[in-house]
Amino acid sequence: MKLSRIGMALSIVLVGSGAFGADPTWTWTGVISDNHCALVHNPAHMRDDVDASQITSRECMIGKQDGSVPGCISAKNGGKFVFVSGGRVFQINNQDFADLRVHAAHTVELTGIMVKDTITVSKIAMPAKPNK
Repeated sequence: MKLSRIGMALSIVLVGSGAFGADPTWTWTGVISDNHCALVHNPAHMRDDVDASQITSRECMIGKQDGSVPGCISAKNGGKFVFVSGGRVFQINNQDFADLRVHAAHTVELTGIMVKDTITVSKIAMPAKPNK
């Protein structure tokens, strides 16, 4: 009887956890942001000599190409990439993933593995445009 209960409990655990070898990756739609701005980019937090009306969310994150504004994700400001989806902010484990910078401030489909509130990114793609 005791062995039967253990067998039943083990079966429930195995079925409840899915099949062994199941792909643990998921895909979410959201925005690549930074931990300074997170949900809302507000370039007004830049230096006093930066005209906030003349800077985009992307420039706020990664800086201007001419170097006049370093951006939140810079050695100077120490920001980190985050992923914003469904009004929640998720940390990104692999900050050196090349497409993070490419897609800064873009709405993307992000694929990866989430543990607690941190995602290890494996792929970033622009969402397909709907057919008209």
